[in-house]
Amino acid sequence: MLDFITWTADPVWFSIGPLSIRWYSLAFMIGFLVGYEIEARIYRHEGAPERWLGILLLWTVAGTIIGARLGHVFFYEWDSYRQTPLEILYVWHGGLASHGGTIGIIIGVIIYSLTTTRRSPLWTFDRLVIPVALVGGLIRLGNLMNSEIFGHATDLPWGFMFLRSREWNELYYGQACHPTQIYEALCYFALFGLLMWMYWKKNAEERPGLIFGVFFIGIFTPRFLIEFIKNPQVAFEESMTLNMGQWLSIPFIIIGIALVIYALRRPRLHLAYPDRFADEDEKAGKKKH
Repeated sequence: MLDFITWTADPVWFSIGPLSIRWYSLAFMIGFLVGYEIEARIYRHEGAPERWLGILLLWTVAGTIIGARLGHVFFYEWDSYRQTPLEILYVWHGGLASHGGTIGIIIGVIIYSLTTTRRSPLWTFDRLVIPVALVGGLIRLGNLMNSEIFGHATDLPWGFMFLRSREWNELYYGQACHPTQIYEALCYFALFGLLMWMYWKKNAEERPGLIFGVFFIGIFTPRFLIEFIKNPQVAFEESMTLNMGQWLSIPFIIIGIALVIYALRRPRLHLAYPDRFADEDEKAGKKKH
């Protein structure tokens, strides 16, 4: 008899009275805090103003949460939410879509670039996506702690039995399932390592759009492939050859390939690295990279 992994993790990290902090929320917080430190190191390395960091954090957090929530609403459950639109605001009830979060971040970065850095959005994207890959992996571990977004039944020895999941108890009771949260997390952590290597060891930021393009390919190609063994998130996906997550991933993969080709065909820049934050925002804003 196969000895599968019985998963009974409590999704709540700790509670104080009526207030509960979930592991999923903790993953978000750790991701943004660590991501901020990584971004600060990059900005200091390149001599960008420290003031830009706080503004970027606000746009990134807002874009992630608003975009991910609206992405879930419009991509997956619009028929339900249009009947009770006020529930769109009830983020604590769950329902976030990574593709929507990506779109939200893109919009936020474009506004940030126009109003704050006065540089091409590619400058920000090439630096921001490095910690975003780390955050993506942490969020998938949060999904694991919630016993959600897992895969089909499997006989593989690392299959998980998600005893706390209503979906698992209704559909797979007694069977192990693919821990697709772990599969995705490992892919995203590997991508984070690759992007860090590209930036710090290969100066890939001197080819605008290269890191951003590799990020799109490295995030959404594994997502597309893993969706084949993942359970449908909503009922209408059951009749689809490719589910919503896969259809939404395809444009990002194509954009990623186009960005890599664009970056490799253009002359390499030669950037200065003063290894300190800029003294004057005005001068830094006018500096061309």
